[in-house]
Amino acid sequence: MQSDVLISQACAVLATTPSRWVSLTELVPVDMLTRPAADGQWSAAECLRHLLDVERSVFPARVRAFLAGQDFPGFDPDAQPPADLSRPAEMAREFAALREQSLALLAQITPADLSRSARHSELGPVTLGDMVHEWAAHDLNHTVQAERALMQPFITGSGPWRTAGYFTDHDLGDSAS
Repeated sequence: MQSDVLISQACAVLATTPSRWVSLTELVPVDMLTRPAADGQWSAAECLRHLLDVERSVFPARVRAFLAGQDFPGFDPDAQPPADLSRPAEMAREFAALREQSLALLAQITPADLSRSARHSELGPVTLGDMVHEWAAHDLNHTVQAERALMQPFITGSGPWRTAGYFTDHDLGDSAS
């Protein structure tokens, strides 16, 4: 992907995520948002909490590290303190505000900046371009994961559509019922 196209497309994806979350958290009941997809998997609210955590302290900090020529540590989502998931709409609004700041930061990146490299403590040498790709994919990954969690009660209740395999890619069984 060309550098100028990467910045434009990644920003387009990153710009859509907050409004999706604000809409979900304002319209979908909290009990659905906090219901895990299956045993041991994240609920939609936990996906949002993770996106908020990385928006607070990971991706913008890494962009700044690249621009300053500095290396950066990995991030362990399991090492984060427990969060109050009972107010997902508040989390979504905070995420949206932080994302606006991140998009302003990304708007300052030039195509030449994407070749800047740094050392990730776990992955080794990476470029800013690699990380911008990862950031957009990360957003989409956790949005799909959250939507998969929200799908489960509907999939389990879909009768013959479920048994016909219409939801094979997303059906996690009845473990979260």
